[in-house]
Amino acid sequence: MKRGRFFAIPESPTDLECIRRRAATLDAGTRPAWLDASDNDYYRFIGQYSCRGLPPRERDVFFAELEDLEAVGVIGECDTTDKDIVRLYVSSVGQYDEWSIGIYLGHSLLALRPGVTNPVMSRNDVSDVTAELVADPFMIEVDNLWFMFFEVMNWKTKKGEIGLATSPDGQQWHYQQIVLVEPFHLSYPYVFHKDGEYYMIPEAHQSKSVRLYRAVDFPLHWSFAATLLEGPYFVDTTVFHAKGDWWLFTETSPRRRHDTLRLFHADSLFGPWQEHPKSPVVVDNPVAARPAGRVVIEGNEIIRFAQNCSAVYGADVRAFAVSQLSTSRYKEKQIGENPILIPAGSGWNSHGMHHIDAHKCKDGTWLACVDGWTKNE
Repeated sequence: MKRGRFFAIPESPTDLECIRRRAATLDAGTRPAWLDASDNDYYRFIGQYSCRGLPPRERDVFFAELEDLEAVGVIGECDTTDKDIVRLYVSSVGQYDEWSIGIYLGHSLLALRPGVTNPVMSRNDVSDVTAELVADPFMIEVDNLWFMFFEVMNWKTKKGEIGLATSPDGQQWHYQQIVLVEPFHLSYPYVFHKDGEYYMIPEAHQSKSVRLYRAVDFPLHWSFAATLLEGPYFVDTTVFHAKGDWWLFTETSPRRRHDTLRLFHADSLFGPWQEHPKSPVVVDNPVAARPAGRVVIEGNEIIRFAQNCSAVYGADVRAFAVSQLSTSRYKEKQIGENPILIPAGSGWNSHGMHHIDAHKCKDGTWLACVDGWTKNE
């Protein structure tokens, strides 16, 4: 918490939580004019402050600190009859629920369980920006070292950036730094290796495109390489190479209901990409549409993962076996009746899980990075 001349100014989500916990519930005397009485529970009253009698320079500091408070989510309201009086309010809940990253292990892809002390990565591990959350992890092993790329929601800019952590064994992780920032939001950094190059396709829906990046100096430096698709809304794009072609899943619900999955194919990673004649392959189904991690190809099996967003965003993760895949045919079926990742009911993933990136190890066991969330009460 930064101590200003007049106010304590939050410098992290934890600081803002401290202010939120100390703030008072609203009553008839503290409820702002813009808030209906039925919505009292959504905000809390921090206090009333006056700049009356301050010399001009001190007044400038007073209002500059108010601007700093408003930049991190505190609401300031001047009294309608006395402009020297300011009342401060804060939302009763955080802007985002708290998301973290864990590691699951198992002898079967579809029977993974927590294998280490989780979470292995949380917002508190991010050291170069103030993080609101971490999510959407993807791993890749290079020269016996694991690299994990994931979304870091920058608390100050309210924009996703791509962070990096490393591990010698895929279980104990150490945060490194932010490796990719754009003027628009980034998440879901789908990283993969092909023909001696390392590529990444982060979710960048605000750019209204699917963007491909190439590592110019893996793993720290990435350069924009190509636009694969252009359109109003693409999220959590997931590519894979199978049966001699490139395939691309992406969720495209124009109403952002997470219920429409489209499929594209191409001869080359760089395109041109064509929409499959059976696309969209999932329609009006938020249980099965939005991608939830890397497609796994195990022998002749192709397995994709989807996050269940029917009741809440990121409730659980389900697996689907693709039984027919060609430029003219597509067919899939959910594997089993139950999700493969479910919330734990308590702790870091108490309320939901929505992502998996699974890798088969040399000894035949499976290692997966996952994410989960707990409600920001």
